[in-house]
This record gives sequence, C-alpha cells and structure tokens, in this order.
Amino acid sequence: MRSDSHPVHGDPRLSRFDPMERVIYFDDFDQGMNGWTCLVGNYQDSLDTMTTSYARHTQPMLSQITHWDSGTHGSFDGTYALKIATRPVAGERNTAIKRVTFRKASRIRVETYFACKPEANELKLSDKDVRTFGVLFDLQDRQQRVMPHLRYLNTLNGERRHQWQFKQRTTPFRAIGGSDIVTHDHLSPEDWEDVPGGHQNLCYNEIPTKINWHYLRFDFDLVNMCWLGFQCNDLVMDPSGLESIKMPAMANLDCMLNLAFFCESDTAKRTFFYLDSVLLSGDF
Repeated sequence: MRSDSHPVHGDPRLSRFDPMERVIYFDDFDQGMNGWTCLVGNYQDSLDTMTTSYARHTQPMLSQITHWDSGTHGSFDGTYALKIATRPVAGERNTAIKRVTFRKASRIRVETYFACKPEANELKLSDKDVRTFGVLFDLQDRQQRVMPHLRYLNTLNGERRHQWQFKQRTTPFRAIGGSDIVTHDHLSPEDWEDVPGGHQNLCYNEIPTKINWHYLRFDFDLVNMCWLGFQCNDLVMDPSGLESIKMPAMANLDCMLNLAFFCESDTAKRTFFYLDSVLLSGDF
C-alpha cells in the first residue's frame, strides 16, 4: 500500500467514511438490525406510567425502500437500510437507539448516510411534510450525564426553515410510581436553538419517491464532554457555543454510550428516515 493511501480503502464499504483510529461499530443493515431498537420510555409497575410521547414510539425496521412507481430502490450500499417511521399525525416523532458503553474516554465520531422523505401516498411534491430529523448521544462519566442533540428543522407548521438546531435544556424530571426511577422528555419540541450559520438547503429532488443520500458526521469529546463539530454534505459547522443537556450522574449509567436517531412529521403523513450505514469510531 502506498504511504499516501487512506487506510480504510482496503474495505470498499469503509472508503466513503473518515473514521477515527478505532472502529467501535460499523452497522451495515444488510446484516440485520445490529442492536438498533426503539427508544422506550421509563416505567414502573405499569406501562401507564410511561410518558405519552415515548409510549407512541414504534420499532425501527429494515427496509428495501420500495415505492409504488419504481419498485425496490435499495439502500446506499446493498439492499437494506434502517427505517424510522412516524405515525401519520402532525407532530408525531419516532426513534432508533443503540446502547453500548465506552471502554476509554476519548474523542468519538459518528458517521452515516441518510435520506428522509414523507410517505409517497399522493401525487404531490410533499417537500414540506417532514418536520425534523436528527441525532443525539446519551453519555455518562463519573460526574455527569451529558446529552448532545442535533436536528435539522425542515419545516415548522408548513413554513420552510432548513435550519440545523441544537438543544441544551430538557423538561423537568418526573418521578415514576413512587420509586427512584425518573423520566424526562429530552426530545420535546421546546427549547431548540438555531446553530449559528446552520442554514442549509438539502437535496430533496422532484418527487417523494426519488431518494438522494446525504453524509452526516458528528464529533464529540468524552474527556471534556464537549462538541467538536459536525458536517452535513459540504457544510462543516463550527462547534463554538454549542452546548448539551447536562445533569448530575445518575445511578446505573456509568460509561454509557448511547446513540439515537429521530424524526418528526409536520403533517398527517408518515415521515420515513433511512440510515445506511452507521459507523461509530473513537480516537484510542
């Protein structure tokens, strides 16, 4: 291998990414779900104690991205992508999460290729039917729990926004069933803030069944629990001033390294958020 060759070019599936030194996981959904599941809310004794917004989340699925007009589309690379689908209600959201732990606090990087479209159930452009899609980490060291959130606000109540946003506040904690278990809705629609310089027009294409894949990278420092930056396609964002939701360390969560993706609908139509693939790497 030439000295100037990129080390990941030995595996063509990795050559479209820029991972850090250690690959923590690389999930190509042609191989199955790879541990991705629904973000279920906390509960105790009864499922009725779960926060309503979490109770409405449904399981992500594998998808061949089949459309009525063109048949099976397939994923970015291969046949299957992970699909996160909302219910057909304005303001509904859904999630997918993978829960692991870190063995060394270091810089980490998540990369993915994604597409987000509304359900193609009418012969219209439908480019304002998706409200948001995004990514978050849920992390904990010995001192604190930290939850950096990043989302793309496509449309809000029918108005195009095309703006990246972050969040540093969550809802008040609520005790569940008289126990030590608490809950909060960190994905609630309140308290999102615009990322400075974060306006971006993403390629939607001309009809709902035409899929274009986008690159997303999000870097975070587990040592100092701070943002290092993010990129979507050709837009590279300065992390200065971007903060996370923070709270004191909680019981049973040491070294938590959870990664989640989410989406939200702006109309009474399902939003489909596709991921292919997801690569998490670290600098250790």
